Amino acid sequence: QVQLVESGGGLVQTGESLRLSCTASGSILSINDMGWYRQAPGKQRELVARITSGGSTNYADSWKGRSIISKDNAKAAVLLQMNSLKPEDTAVYYCNAEILAMRGSYADRKTYWGQGTQVTVSP
Repeated sequence: QVQLVESGGGLVQTGESLRLSCTASGSILSINDMGWYRQAPGKQRELVARITSGGSTNYADSWKGRSIISKDNAKAAVLLQMNSLKPEDTAVYYCNAEILAMRGSYADRKTYWGQGTQVTVSP
């Protein structure tokens, strides 16, 4: 069973930084794209940033210039450095990954989500 576990959320003030971490575990054969999404109360889940297996990155416009996504292949982890945080960044942040993993005797590629980590930015 593959699991994604996030950490690093918390309460910060406007202008401060946070670093989110997400680690994948289980019978993993390979990991393709990994990314971070967020969902604020009453809003749809939206992209923050994604990184491909080759290291190419893609950011939502609101995050360009103030966030950096990276990955640690050895640890099956994806990291998100968020800077200059604003109250409107308050949301639950979810890790997402496309993973090829063993399910019994078969290899299966699926998209997995973490449970989410709360980020709260006070004015």
